[in-house]
Amino acid sequence: MIQLSRRSSQITQSEIRAMSLACRSVGGINLSQGVCDTETPMNVLDGAKEALYAGHNSYTRHDGITSLREAIAAKEFRDKGISIDPDSEIVVTGGATGALYSAVMALLDPGDEVVVFEPFYGYHVSTFQSAGLGIRYVRLSEPDWQFTDEQLLKAITPSTRAILINTPSNPSGKVFTREELLRIGKIAEKFNLILISDEIYEYFVYTGSHISPLSIPELRTRTVLVGGFSKTFSITGWRVGYTIAPKEITTAIGHLSDLVYVCAPAPLQAGVAQGLMELPAQHYNDLRDDHRIKRDMICESLRKAGLNPTVPDGAYYLLADISRIEAPTSRDRALKLLTMTGIAGVPGSAFFHDNSGDHLIRFCFAKDQAIIEECCRRFESIQL
Repeated sequence: MIQLSRRSSQITQSEIRAMSLACRSVGGINLSQGVCDTETPMNVLDGAKEALYAGHNSYTRHDGITSLREAIAAKEFRDKGISIDPDSEIVVTGGATGALYSAVMALLDPGDEVVVFEPFYGYHVSTFQSAGLGIRYVRLSEPDWQFTDEQLLKAITPSTRAILINTPSNPSGKVFTREELLRIGKIAEKFNLILISDEIYEYFVYTGSHISPLSIPELRTRTVLVGGFSKTFSITGWRVGYTIAPKEITTAIGHLSDLVYVCAPAPLQAGVAQGLMELPAQHYNDLRDDHRIKRDMICESLRKAGLNPTVPDGAYYLLADISRIEAPTSRDRALKLLTMTGIAGVPGSAFFHDNSGDHLIRFCFAKDQAIIEECCRRFESIQL
């Protein structure tokens, strides 16, 4: 019998996919997977179509086409006031997931440790585990998802090399403030740690504003920004992401990205570039406002149902308290709720390294208005 690697034994099917399959088996409404129902902007589609029919179907430069790198740099300056060199500080990658993986492979060695704020996004932790890294957890306190410097300092050991920041965060919706980032940065400087900042939900901020550690001068040289367009343009299947980092880091990330992915899909890069160059600021404002309305609707219905939610400041997920549903674990509670309502969410245990999330469930509210309205009706009809 062929023996699998130790790495493969650590990686199992995510609860997100497991609940999606369970939902499909009963013909339910899937609020477990983070697939946005917003229509893809025509500028993005037209740009990809034109590139496709113009024959742009071969390999691109490993770090992405020039127009996209320039468009990303322009976006960063417009939205965050950051001056980026598109030729030496950006690598276009196979989605934000590919960006993170390439950055990890370029910067960290097996046995190194990464600090992760909890609740966490499972793919972050799985990526680190697959690279042979140790995980150190810092628990954010409900309901405002706060942390202390003492917690962060306690998590750091001589093997710690990096801190992962996800802002806005999946699953909690936490948006890290400038003050919090400076606190993290001060500790990172003390121990010479890398800051990996996943900012895929940067345009989904409802309270406060999105602050990137890359925009803070004191943190610029130790920050690796991970970004992408799956959520903003509703193109989760296109796999176009990017990293921004100092030149010497970018070179290494580019080599690893080239080794694993070669390049992001050529015509789809062109579509994203056209969208970034042509879409007005109002597009992003409308996207935010539309999701705020859906957030408020579903939170109100969950309160009425006795499934008290924590209202997210960003991203398009929320965590709700399902402890009133009688069952042994969060997975059992999520499956019971699926039976009761036909609505699938992700068990809270998927976002914690222990059983601390057994009272929680995650719902994605990036769905059509009609679907949100139906979910609200179903939530409000249940009897607990």
